[in-house]
Parts: sequence; C-alpha cells; structure tokens
Amino acid sequence: MTYYYARTFAQPFDQVVAATREALSQEGFGVITEIDVRQTMKAKLGEEFRPYVILGACNPRLAYEALQLEDKVGIMLPCNVIIQDAGGGRTEVAAVDPVASMAAIANDALKDKAAVVGEKLRAALDRIEG
Repeated sequence: MTYYYARTFAQPFDQVVAATREALSQEGFGVITEIDVRQTMKAKLGEEFRPYVILGACNPRLAYEALQLEDKVGIMLPCNVIIQDAGGGRTEVAAVDPVASMAAIANDALKDKAAVVGEKLRAALDRIEG
C-alpha cells in the first residue's frame, strides 16, 4: 500500500502552489499550516534545498466527524500535502493517503471516513491544471 497520491505538472512551482490551494479549497479543505522547507533548512541549518512546501490541509466537517469516532485521531491531523520542485521545469504535488495513515487504528468507521477524505484529496489533485 502506498502512503500518498501524487501528480507532476509542467508548470512553475509558485503557480502550482497557488493552484493547489485553490483545488483544496474547492474540495472543502482549508490550509491551516504551511511550512516552507527550503526557507527552514536555510535558516536553521544554513543548507540549500529545492523549493518544497508542506501544506496542512483540513476539511473541518470531516475532521469533526473523525474526532467523534476516535478522540486521539488529531495526532494524525491535518492532512499533509507537499509541493516540490521536481526539476526540469516540473512541479510535483503529493497528498497523504489517509487510509494508509489510519491503518494503525482499529476502527472501521474511521477507516470509512478516511476513504472519504482520500477521495476528496485525490479530487483536489485532479483539479490542478496540468
């Protein structure tokens, strides 16, 4: 079982970041955290790194429903989506597969909810213009 969904686009990094935010929004997700890995590596380690952003995406309704099913599932929230420079003018977007991440929890209702979240994340990636 893979732990992510991914798509690669022949578009500039910044354009794909904006398109990803919009696509997530259209599927009911808000971005509640953002980590600029390139900037962090430079500031904390003095190391150069490719453009790489981690977006913490949350669909409030689905998160609420998941928390009703399993009170500690917040440990695995939000759903991370990465956007990274893939080289050669390409940009990759990858989103966590919530079914894979929830496999450690013995709760069938939660696994069903994770499948719904996964469908919405895949739909968001499919909305990004390539």
